[in-house]
Amino acid sequence: MNRKIGSSSPRIELVIASTNVHKIREFKAMLKSNLRFDLRSLLDFPDYVPPPETGSSFEEIAKLKATHAANALNRWALADDSGLVVPALDGAPGIFSARFAGNDATDADNRKKLLDMMQHLLEEDRNAYYMCCIAVASPAGLKKSACGTCEGTLLAHEKGGGGFGYDPLFIKNGYSKTFAEIEEATKNRISHRRKALDKMIGTLDSIID
Repeated sequence: MNRKIGSSSPRIELVIASTNVHKIREFKAMLKSNLRFDLRSLLDFPDYVPPPETGSSFEEIAKLKATHAANALNRWALADDSGLVVPALDGAPGIFSARFAGNDATDADNRKKLLDMMQHLLEEDRNAYYMCCIAVASPAGLKKSACGTCEGTLLAHEKGGGGFGYDPLFIKNGYSKTFAEIEEATKNRISHRRKALDKMIGTLDSIID
């Protein structure tokens, strides 16, 4: 299981099943206080080929990513699937958030398509939420999955140079700045990814127990 023995307690490799450098950085920041793990990502396994994202929901896709990576790499794996949901657009971009404007689309391409689609929406119809579902698996199979949401509104123009994805358009309820304007540490404390991960802490703590 690629368990490592340290001077005081055993450590185990946990692979963040993603090649998205922004997402990897967020997970590492949120998990850095857990010294039980040696954190890796798919960037450390360049020969690994992820499975097609055939699920019909964020949770299904997260489970697929985690179980496939854990089995192929013979390590514990943590995967997420996340995206933006706009109810007034029938839930779009949804599970297609990362490839909303096409398989090779950039974040800027995806935001432009979303802005074009929202042109007809009134301000009160620009409610949206981020959703993140996280799954943890061992080589033997799925351990647990959980989801978290972050509700807010969308601007008609981009603001801020930080974050990634749709962050320059998204303002969380109760805040006055977009996710691309606030400090990364603040985002990591209040985001959909943080909320989903909080539900997984007990499972992560039990891996070595």
